Amino acid sequence: MIAAATISRMASCQAPKVLRLRLTTTTQVKSSNHNYMKRYFSDKTTKEATTTAAKEATTTAATAAKEETKKSWWNNTQWWGTAGAMAGWGMSGAAIYDALESSPELISLNMTGVLLVYSSLFARWAFVVKPQNLLLAGCHVTNVAAQMNQLRRAVDYKKENGKDDEVDDIMKKAGATAAAGAACVLGGPMVQSAIVNANLGVVSSIAAAEAGPFTVHFWAPMSKWMISGASFLELDRPTEKISLAQYSALTLTGFFFSRYALLVSPINYTLW
Repeated sequence: MIAAATISRMASCQAPKVLRLRLTTTTQVKSSNHNYMKRYFSDKTTKEATTTAAKEATTTAATAAKEETKKSWWNNTQWWGTAGAMAGWGMSGAAIYDALESSPELISLNMTGVLLVYSSLFARWAFVVKPQNLLLAGCHVTNVAAQMNQLRRAVDYKKENGKDDEVDDIMKKAGATAAAGAACVLGGPMVQSAIVNANLGVVSSIAAAEAGPFTVHFWAPMSKWMISGASFLELDRPTEKISLAQYSALTLTGFFFSRYALLVSPINYTLW
């Protein structure tokens, strides 16, 4: 009896320990299973994400390749910009050629003045437009120098022939143009800011536009219209006093820039 009671008490004491051991073992197994499933699904998700990313990258590359294949010289900004710049160098070369080979009688003061303004504006435009066109900027800087030399030759020629009144008139016009240009450059930002801050609706929107009237993106193309105007003013000019080199170069620049204007950023419909 005593032995049986002792065995019973020992069993009752060990039962909680066995139960706790079983619970611990069960918890460990569950935790192990949970961690395994977590790693499994995590690895699966990572593999799926990697596969998806690889597929998207492949698709993007294929699309880019197709677009590049479709992109021809007609839509190539660099091609048209380079062609326009080369035509611009032709314009500078024409002025240099005329200075070396032609009589001062061929110099059109109207066109020379317009080309000075035109190249000054386009040198700046080519520097700030996207994509930047340094070749074009360089040709216009060169043309400014070449046209200044042509203006000097014309003034000297008129002085030698006793046309001092015409020379005075030329100098007055040149001074007025320079003063007006300086006033626009210096006062333009303040006027633009005042109009934009006034909240005048469409007027303020136009003033704030990235190719609006307070930017070189507007005025450089407008100078192209000045070239057209100067050409119309000289329709009755004797043919022997027309520089074929100059007008050939101007015609080419007009052709190339009519397309280039639609490919740059911002798009320039005025130049087109």
